[in-house]
Amino acid sequence: MKIFVTGIRGQLGHDIMLELEKRGIEGIGTDIQELDITDEAAVDRYVTEAAPDAMIHCAAWTAVDAAEEREEDCRRVNALGTENIAKVCAKLGIPMMYFSTDYVFNGKGERPWEPEDEAEPLGAYGRTKYEGEQAVRKYVPDKHFILRIQWVYGINGKNFVKTMLRLSEDHKELRVVDDQIGSPTYTPDIARLAVDMILTDRYGTYHVANKGYCSWYDFAVDIFRLSGKDVKVIPVSSEEYGAKAVRPNNSRMDTSKVEKNGFEGLPGWEDALKRFLKELSEASEG
Repeated sequence: MKIFVTGIRGQLGHDIMLELEKRGIEGIGTDIQELDITDEAAVDRYVTEAAPDAMIHCAAWTAVDAAEEREEDCRRVNALGTENIAKVCAKLGIPMMYFSTDYVFNGKGERPWEPEDEAEPLGAYGRTKYEGEQAVRKYVPDKHFILRIQWVYGINGKNFVKTMLRLSEDHKELRVVDDQIGSPTYTPDIARLAVDMILTDRYGTYHVANKGYCSWYDFAVDIFRLSGKDVKVIPVSSEEYGAKAVRPNNSRMDTSKVEKNGFEGLPGWEDALKRFLKELSEASEG
């Protein structure tokens, strides 16, 4: 079996390629250096020649604040690029997996979002990712997986955990938002489930996250506690913090559909954080 993976130099694409290798499945990996997904002709040619059995589409514009100023550039990647991938999947008759986000919701209330809830994105990033979802549903209506993920971190690339650890080197106090609630999610855990799914025909829209909820403040406190860092974390509101893009306050996601459809869910976020800190420590040692 051959699986085509876009965005392999990002956190998630990197770990999906590792998961495929672990299982002895051939992964055909690309990133912007090999394939510009906004070029429809190039996408059609490259993917057709590769003749994969399935597509896992990880490539995306993920700079949330920059998207507010460059929404059309963001749209070209997240919506048009995804449409190009979906079209070639339709032509080849292969299943497609697309990663979306909790940002497609308005972030109100405290009830966990279910996959069938109505989308109401707050900003440019959420809008363009939802447009990507719509393209997948339009062009690959019967053979797609849409996995909404959130608060993602992994060994390959920038993320909140690495930022906190870096800042702890020369800061004794850090201000962290405490009114956004969600689930920090470890990319190897997503990768394991994604590969489990793509080998089946249990298509649909799923919410995928490590179990349990916390605020960014709670997450930071645990990062420093588990890594033995003496840093005081000061809770602040989103308004006080003042990011350019509005983030959803309620990013809780109901992941029960994963288990209901016969897949193994992800472990708790605290367990995942411990494993990541161990992975980071082992990587720094050698």
